[in-house]
Amino acid sequence: MNKPHFSTVAIVGVGLIGASLGLALKQAGVVDQVLGVGRGKLNLDQAIQMGAIDAIVDLAEATKQSQLIVLCVPVAQMRASFQAIEPHLGPQTMLTDAGSTKSDVILAAKEILGKKVCQFVPAHPIAGGAQHGAEAAKADLFQGKQTIICPLQENSAVDIALIEAFWASTGAIIKKISAVQHDAIFAAISHLPHVLSYALMVSVLNSEDAEQKMGHAGAGFRDFTRISASSPEMWRDICLANRTAILKELDQYLAVAQHMRELIAKADGEGLEKLFSKASNARKNWDGV
Repeated sequence: MNKPHFSTVAIVGVGLIGASLGLALKQAGVVDQVLGVGRGKLNLDQAIQMGAIDAIVDLAEATKQSQLIVLCVPVAQMRASFQAIEPHLGPQTMLTDAGSTKSDVILAAKEILGKKVCQFVPAHPIAGGAQHGAEAAKADLFQGKQTIICPLQENSAVDIALIEAFWASTGAIIKKISAVQHDAIFAAISHLPHVLSYALMVSVLNSEDAEQKMGHAGAGFRDFTRISASSPEMWRDICLANRTAILKELDQYLAVAQHMRELIAKADGEGLEKLFSKASNARKNWDGV
């Protein structure tokens, strides 16, 4: 896939994903200037110091100057971003995003952008970490990771190819699926694990002997709860935006957990081992390790 080249790219939301994107684009040599748009001055200043962005502007100015705008804000802020962009959005400027949910973002884009929605190609880079903010950014964050593209019927083949090439320039592996498929899949493999990680931390913290439990916690607890250090604001928004799919997956998980509880209560070692073996073998054979 040929690398694209942009004179100016604007990144809206210069946290872990946004700042890492700026670093990756500069490292790949596909952009002359990166503009940063955000709420926190300290975070924006950090992004400039580390070279992730070149200048700080407001969203209106970013829209006027940029060939491409990338929305890296929490999904609940997407609608307001589209509203601020639309009056200044010229026909030559493309939009993409890094939102963890897609159906809600697409609905907001269609309602606000109208006919200009053809300029928006939704995306979701499957990359991140427990830390958040520009200070945690790294240029290779997307390297070898999937970026999901969820094209709209309104998008032209040329524009889809441009956004694919844009994300591929960061080292990402590009996959295309529908928004509905995306939200159902990631409710199970991303959103639910975060909910469970947060739940385990709260469960332990609510214990009378929470301090002792935390004091004795080892690698297993550390690994399971690592993602509960992620941005509470972002995961609040994801849970609300994709709540139907998440509730479906959570109900299924709770049914399995209840079955395990019954096996433990009955001291059914054979049943437990059979269930654990099924999970263990599948995990060992999974090529995503």
